[in-house]
Amino acid sequence: MNLDLSGASWVKSSYSTNGGQCVEVSASFSGVVPVRDSKDPSGPALVFPSDAWRSFVAALQAGEFGAV
Repeated sequence: MNLDLSGASWVKSSYSTNGGQCVEVSASFSGVVPVRDSKDPSGPALVFPSDAWRSFVAALQAGEFGAV
């Protein structure tokens, strides 16, 4: 998928106080969620289908991956 992310609005993880090792996500696109490294905003982004991203976040919140 080739998205133009230049106009995307990004939101930093609420856990960004952990020394800068965070991600940013964008809700600027319908059906997909771009994710990038907050330390490298001009670097590459991974793009996930929205439903897959929601499932991933729900699994994190449920503790399915253990302590992170």
